[in-house]
Parts: sequence; C-alpha cells; structure tokens
Amino acid sequence: MSRTIPLGAAEAWELVADVRHHGRWVPSTRVTLCRPLGAAWQPRAPEASPEPGDQVEAVTGPWARRGGGGLVDRMRIERFDPPLGAAPGVAVLVKLGPVLLGSARIEVAAAGPGSARVTWSEQVHLRGLPPALTAWAGAAGTDRMIDLVLRRAAREAQRSAG
Repeated sequence: MSRTIPLGAAEAWELVADVRHHGRWVPSTRVTLCRPLGAAWQPRAPEASPEPGDQVEAVTGPWARRGGGGLVDRMRIERFDPPLGAAPGVAVLVKLGPVLLGSARIEVAAAGPGSARVTWSEQVHLRGLPPALTAWAGAAGTDRMIDLVLRRAAREAQRSAG
C-alpha cells in the first residue's frame, strides 16, 4: 500500500520509519523500541535513531497505552537504511511472535519537491499454523491497519507542513 506524504523524503522517513511514532496512529497501541544490552533490553533514548538489531514491541489492547496488556507484536529491525539521494529508504522488520510471525517493509522515496511516496507492506501469519492457512486473515487486518496508519501519518505531516 502506498501514499504520498507532504514532506521531503528525509522528513517522511524520520516520521514513518521510526516505529516509535506508530503508537500515535494505531488505535489502543503502545510501541517500545529497545536495543540489546548484554542479556537484557534497554529502551532507546527518544533522540536515538532506530538501528538494525533493535527490538520493537507493539502491544495492542484496551488499556495498552496506560501500561496494560494486550496482543504483543514483537519485531526485530533487520534493515534501516534512510533515503540517500535518489535511492529510497528501506526498513525491514521481522515479526518474532509470540502470536504474529512474518515481516514488514517500509520504503520511502522522493516524489517531487516537498513530498515522498511511502510504500508499506506486511506478510503476517499466526504462529503454530501453516502460513498458507492464516496469511489471508493477516493480510485483511494488516491492510486496514496500514491504510489507517498512512492516512494518519499524512494528516500529521500536512498539519506540520501547513
């Protein structure tokens, strides 16, 4: 799924590829970005850019934003290459479970002066079942979520640009 966002490619990348922003756009979800520190995980500082090897934990549930539990979507950042010149930025996240497996890819490319094209795709299936049996259900849910996130990100970018 793609959407044009009224920001330059570098600014759109910082907005959309940094998963910490996703909690603002996905209903009832909190997102934490951590990096490995020995055998433990430590939250990343807000000013620190995500890096390959960092772990993302998105928790969705009625009280998730207030620290409550919910569906946990744990991911590892495999690739995080910002746009450079004409080359698009690419982020790849691998879903680690405990319920959802698969991957997500976010690509940000310049689309003219002051605008960027964000393309986001996910392949998701449920742990413990063959991917062919559950991927269709994951696709329906993730397509709606991606559309919502991209619409909200574009609206936020529009407000900040205007």
